[in-house]
Amino acid sequence: MLEHITASEVAGYGVGALLLCATVSAPKIDSFISASQRSSLGMCKRCGDLKLIACSNCKGSGSLKQGGMFSFSLPDDVSFVGESKTISLSCNKCRARGHFPCPDCSKPPYA
Repeated sequence: MLEHITASEVAGYGVGALLLCATVSAPKIDSFISASQRSSLGMCKRCGDLKLIACSNCKGSGSLKQGGMFSFSLPDDVSFVGESKTISLSCNKCRARGHFPCPDCSKPPYA
């Protein structure tokens, strides 16, 4: 089965696997580098002295999109190509604000 694979194909699979690993690990590497830069500048490691952190559920927008172009749900009726049925819902995790106070550096107002 694997006798007919050429060296170029093996190299292509290797490069593809390397690119996949780099793509998957890029957010972790980016957060590590940005946290170290913030600490070297004397800023909060988590928020960079913004005192706010974006919601992980809605990515800071405050709303969630349901349906749309890359949705895997079946449509109720047939629509034309390029037409998307997107429903915008408010995020329940952050109550449609899109952010939370930073737990490391923001103080509650009553403290």
